[in-house]
Amino acid sequence: MGKKGMLLVGHGSTMPYNKELVEKTASIIKAKNTDFIVKCGFMNMNTPTIRDSLDEFRREPIDALVVVPLFLAKGVHIEKDIPGEIGLAEGIKKGVFAQNGKSIPLVYADPIGSDPLLADLMVKNATKALTLL
Repeated sequence: MGKKGMLLVGHGSTMPYNKELVEKTASIIKAKNTDFIVKCGFMNMNTPTIRDSLDEFRREPIDALVVVPLFLAKGVHIEKDIPGEIGLAEGIKKGVFAQNGKSIPLVYADPIGSDPLLADLMVKNATKALTLL
């Protein structure tokens, strides 16, 4: 398999650090994973939108597209809104992405969820906060 596209989806916010966090995370992914072409898309309030980024992927040399929500847990956006934006029915994780006259596989990843790496990060943040005492 050649290059894969990764659409990192953020919620969006009127606060600038939300967009910055998603973009910085995308930059880290790009730097460490050269087999992915990474773009960001936002549910609301920020640009590019999910659909804007999907349109950009139509011009990229990819043979699969994975949509990865940068969300901690399942909710309405994960279960309904994002699948609707990427052309999937609720509960469906695989589909096709129309790209320049061909169809490539599209898959929808789970949110972060409970993970040992997340637990480690919380301990790191707690330890840092305790230095304020």
